[in-house]
This record gives sequence, structure tokens and C-alpha cells, in this order.
Amino acid sequence: MSLTPLSLFKCLSDETRLRIVLMLTGEQELCVCELIAALDDSQPKISRHLAMLRACGLLADRRQGQWIYYRLHPELPDWAPAILQQTSIADGERLGADTRRLAAMLARPQRQAMCS
Repeated sequence: MSLTPLSLFKCLSDETRLRIVLMLTGEQELCVCELIAALDDSQPKISRHLAMLRACGLLADRRQGQWIYYRLHPELPDWAPAILQQTSIADGERLGADTRRLAAMLARPQRQAMCS
């Protein structure tokens, strides 16, 4: 993977993309419907930003039945998750509101454990 600090920050320069990545940093894996609930945003907007994050190499996905689950790419350079963890801590108030909305979501999809 050829992610550089510059490309990471360019990918995260949009607030929605940053919030998606920070949610995935804490939650490990989420589907589009969970991100819609957590970020209180529309499906087309969330899907568009997920596609951009996948194109940047920040996210990987997997299909389980009708659901597609997103997670941080497992081959990110070691420094990238460290930056994301620190950013999560620094942006805790907003991230906390997103996490509370996710926790309040009814009928969250049931996921099976990922096979590595």
C-alpha cells in the first residue's frame, strides 16, 4: 500500500469522511445503514464517501448476505492507525454523539465473525 501522510490527510479533508473513519476506528466494522444512523446523514452521501475512502486505500469491505461491511484496511502502514486513534481522542465530543446515535439504532444487522 502506498499511503503517505499527505494522501491520508487529503482523504480525510472532508468532515464526513473523517467521521466515517473515526467511527470505524472505534467500532472496527460497520455497514452503510449503521453509518447513516450514526452520522445522521443520507445513504447516497455516505455511500459516495465510502467509495472515496476505498479508492484512497483506507477502507476494505466484505459482503455478508445483503450487507456490505466496511473496516479500516488491514494493510495500512503502522503510523496511520496511530494517527486515527489520536484523532479519535481529540475529537471525542463529536465522536461520542455519533456513537450514541449508533447505540440507539434499532434493528442493527447481525454480523458473523470475519474470517481472516
